[in-house]
Amino acid sequence: MGQDHTEQASAASMDTNNPPAASTGGDDSSARGGKRKWQNHRLQHGSRGGRGDKRARNEREQAKRRKLEDEGKETESVLPKAFSQEEIAAEDRRPKRKVVVLMGYSGSGYKGMQINTTERTIEGDLFTAFVKAGAISKANADDPKKSALVRCARTDKGVHAAGNVISLKLIVEDEDIVQKINSHLSPQIRVWGIERTTGSFSAYQACDSRWYEYLLPTYCLVPPHPNSFLGKKLVELADEVGDREGYEDRQKEAAGFWDEVDRTQIKPALAELDPRIRELVEKALYETETDPEAPNEQANGAVAENAADLSKPVRVTEPKEAASASITGEEKSEEAAIIIQAPPAVADPTADEIQPVADSAEVIDQSRNIRVEDIPAETEKQDSSKLSLEDKRALDTAIKQIKQIYLDAKKAYRAPRARLDRLQDALNKYVGTRNYHNYTVSKKFTDPSAKRHIKSFKMAEDPIVINDTEWISLKVHGQSFMMHQIRKMVGMAALVVRCGCPTERIVETFGNVSLGVPKAPGLGLLLERPVFDSYNEKAASKFEKEPIEFTKFEKEMEEFKQREIYERIFREEERDHQFNAFFSHIDGYKEHFFLYLTSKGIKAAMEPKEKGMGKAMEYGSDSDGEAGDG
Repeated sequence: MGQDHTEQASAASMDTNNPPAASTGGDDSSARGGKRKWQNHRLQHGSRGGRGDKRARNEREQAKRRKLEDEGKETESVLPKAFSQEEIAAEDRRPKRKVVVLMGYSGSGYKGMQINTTERTIEGDLFTAFVKAGAISKANADDPKKSALVRCARTDKGVHAAGNVISLKLIVEDEDIVQKINSHLSPQIRVWGIERTTGSFSAYQACDSRWYEYLLPTYCLVPPHPNSFLGKKLVELADEVGDREGYEDRQKEAAGFWDEVDRTQIKPALAELDPRIRELVEKALYETETDPEAPNEQANGAVAENAADLSKPVRVTEPKEAASASITGEEKSEEAAIIIQAPPAVADPTADEIQPVADSAEVIDQSRNIRVEDIPAETEKQDSSKLSLEDKRALDTAIKQIKQIYLDAKKAYRAPRARLDRLQDALNKYVGTRNYHNYTVSKKFTDPSAKRHIKSFKMAEDPIVINDTEWISLKVHGQSFMMHQIRKMVGMAALVVRCGCPTERIVETFGNVSLGVPKAPGLGLLLERPVFDSYNEKAASKFEKEPIEFTKFEKEMEEFKQREIYERIFREEERDHQFNAFFSHIDGYKEHFFLYLTSKGIKAAMEPKEKGMGKAMEYGSDSDGEAGDG
C-alpha cells in the first residue's frame, strides 16, 4: 500500500515537496547533478513508490482560502521579526545539521500544528523558540523555509499529540540545546529530544505508520433509550425480521438499565412535580419519539447529519456506475482533521484554559439551554404559552432536572466484561486491509486510496474511573489514516455494540454500499506517536545515526500526557458532556439513514423514509469540507 497516508500533511520546506538536502562529505553526486541514493524517492524508506504527492496542491488550496479569509485584514506576523543586517553580520556563523525534533503538545488555544504567519500555531511557537535558543541563525530567522522544515503529521486546531516529529536544519552544537528550547516554550509544548539524521531525511516520507489513542466513556455502550426513535426502531425491525430473540441476546448484559432508571429515579422525581407541569414533562418524555436526553428534533437532525457527513442519500452503487464515476475531492488525512478543542478568539493559551470542541459547541449550548419551546408542539394538550411565567420557569427546571438524572445514571454505568468483549470483537473487524470509503468523505468504493491497512486495534484490559465516569482506552496502529477515519471507526464500533447489532455489520460497510457512518467526538482522540522502523533498521544503522524512537522519553511523555492531555479531556467531558450529547442526538434523529444498525441491516437504511419520520434532507455536493473540520 505504501505510505499514502497524509496527503494533507506538510510539504517540504513549507510550500515545496522536496527540500534541498544538506550536503554530506564523501558524496559528490549532487555536484554532478545526480541524486544520491537516499534522495531517490523510490529508495527512501516509507516512500510513496512513485505516486503523486498531493500535499503541495492541498496546501496551495488552503493558502488560497486563507488569503480570501484574510483579504482586507492587516495582521502582524506572529513569527520573529527579521534581524537587521548589522545584527546578522555580528553573529558567529555556525554549521546547521539535518535533525529530527521529537516533541509532544497539548493543542488547546492553538490554531493547529502547521506554521501560519498570522495565527499562533505549534510550529510557530517552536520556530520562535528555536530562534531564541540559537538553534536557528539570525540570518534564517525571518523565514522557516530556509530551515527545510518537514512535519510527520499535520494536526489541526486544538489537537493533542503525545509524540510527533519534524525534520529540519538546526544548529545543535550546544549540549543543552533541548533545555534551552524548552525554556522558551509554554508548558503545553515539550521537546523530548533532537537526533541527527541523514542529510536527505524527510519526516513525512520516512514514517512507516502511526499510533493513535481514543478515550471513550463506557456509558457510550448503553443502549438507546427505548423511547427514542432509534430505540423503538431497534425493537420494531427486530420483530419484523424475526430477530427479537437474537437482538435481546446481544443486549442481555445491558437489559433493564433504562427500566431501572425510570422506575427508581425518574418516576419519583416526576411525582414531586405540580400536576400541570408533570403532564407536559411526561408527554415530552414518553409520548414522542424524541430521545428524552436530546434537546429537540431540529437539533438532532443538524448534529446527526454533521456527524455522519451526510451529503448524499444512502444507496448501493451499481458496478457499472461505480466504474464510470469520477473521483472528486482531495483526500484529507486524519492528521488534518482531528479537532479536539476549538481555539479561543484570543490565541494566547493559559494553563487551565479548555475550549469546547468546534463540532460539539452548538450541541453543548443547546443541551444546557433547555426551554419550554423545545417541547414538541404536538405533545402539548395545554398551550405552554398560556402558562404563567412562574410555571414556565418551573417547567424549564423540571426538564433540566430529568435530563440531569438521565446523565448521572449514565455516568454511574460500569460496563460488564461481556459488553467490553463485544466492543473488542467490533474493533477486530477493522484489522487488515479494508476499503474505508464509508469512513471518510468524498471517497468512492472504486477509489484505490480508500484501502487502508490497520495493524491492530486494541482495547485496554481494564477501564479507569475519572470524575465518576468510567473510560476505556482504545489504541489503533495503522499505516495511514484518512480524514475522519478513526473517529468514524470508533463511532461505528460503539454504535454496533450499543444497538445490539451483529458485529459482522462492520464488515458489510467495507463493501460496495454507501452509508452515513457518524464520527465520534474528536475530544477523545490524540496522536500517540509515529513509527520509523524502516529508517531505524536500515539507514540509521548504515550511516551510524541514532534511531528515531520515543522509548527513551517514555517517563516524561507519560507525565506530560497525564497532566496536559488526559486531564484536559476528562475535565472537558465533565463540563460539557459531549459524548452524551452526540449519542443522544443520533438516537433521536428521525430519519432512516442509521437504521442499518437494526436487525434488518443495510436494507433498512436504503428504504424510503416512513411517514412522519421528519422532513427529508436537502443534499449538497460530494465535495469535501475544509481541511480540519473534524
